[in-house]
Amino acid sequence: MKFLVCIKQVVDAAKTEVDLETGRLKRNNANSITNPVDLNALEAALKLREQVGGSVEVITMGPPQAEAVLYDALSRGADKAYLVTDRVFGGADTLATSYTLSEAIKKIGIPDIIFCGIESIDSNTAQIGPEIAATLGMADVSAVSEMKYAKEGFLMVKRKSGDDVETLELKLPAVVTALAELNKPRYPSIKGILEKKDKEIVKITSNDMDIDLNRVGFKGSPTQVKNVGPVAAFKKENLHVENKPMEEMVDMVYEIVKKLSLV
Repeated sequence: MKFLVCIKQVVDAAKTEVDLETGRLKRNNANSITNPVDLNALEAALKLREQVGGSVEVITMGPPQAEAVLYDALSRGADKAYLVTDRVFGGADTLATSYTLSEAIKKIGIPDIIFCGIESIDSNTAQIGPEIAATLGMADVSAVSEMKYAKEGFLMVKRKSGDDVETLELKLPAVVTALAELNKPRYPSIKGILEKKDKEIVKITSNDMDIDLNRVGFKGSPTQVKNVGPVAAFKKENLHVENKPMEEMVDMVYEIVKKLSLV
C-alpha cells in the first residue's frame, strides 16, 4: 500500500516573532518546526506500513527551506519526500494550497490513504485535509482518535465530535486527519538521521503540473490575512451578578456585553 502524509513547516509558538513593519510572522529555519500534529499523522502512516507493508511518502508546500521538515520526516522513517515549491504558490490561503497540493498528488499518483494533521498551529483552520479530499473526489474522516486496518480496502476509524465518539468503516482511497491523541510520534533514529541524506526529495514546481495559475498563490486566494500582531494586554475584571431580581440581572449582563462591543 502507498501512504502519503501532508506536513507543514510552521513557526514555533514559543519563538514567534512579528515583523513590526509588515505585521507578518517572521519565518525562518531558526524558529520553524514541523507542525506538531502532522507528526501524529506521520506516525499513523508508519504504523500502518508496519502492519500491512508498503511505502510512506511525505509532501509539503513551501519555500526551499521547507526541506528541513521533509528531512526530519525521512529521519523518522518516511521513504520518500516531495517539496512543492514555486514563487507563484506564495501567499496561498487554504483553498489555493489544497488545490496546489491536490494537483501535485495527481502527478505523483493517488495513494491509498492521505494523512494530514487535524490543523496547523499557525492558522488553526482544519481545512486542508477535507479540501484535498473534496478536490480529489475522495472520502475523508476528520478528527481521528483511533484507527486500524480492518480488511482489504477498508480502514476502521474512531472520530471525535465534541464529547461524542463515532466509529466508522472507511473505504479506501481516502483522506484522514489525525488528532494528537491518535498516537505518540516516534523520535528520529540514529540510522534514520544517517540515511536521510540518501533518500530522495523530489521538487515539484508549477511547470511540472497541469495547473490553473489563476487558482494558486495570492491570486487564487479568496481569503487574505491583512495583518498579524501581538494581542494587546487587557485588565481582567470579575463581576458577580446574583441575589437580584431577574430583570435587573439581565440588564446588567446586557450592559456588560454592550460595553465589550459584542452586540
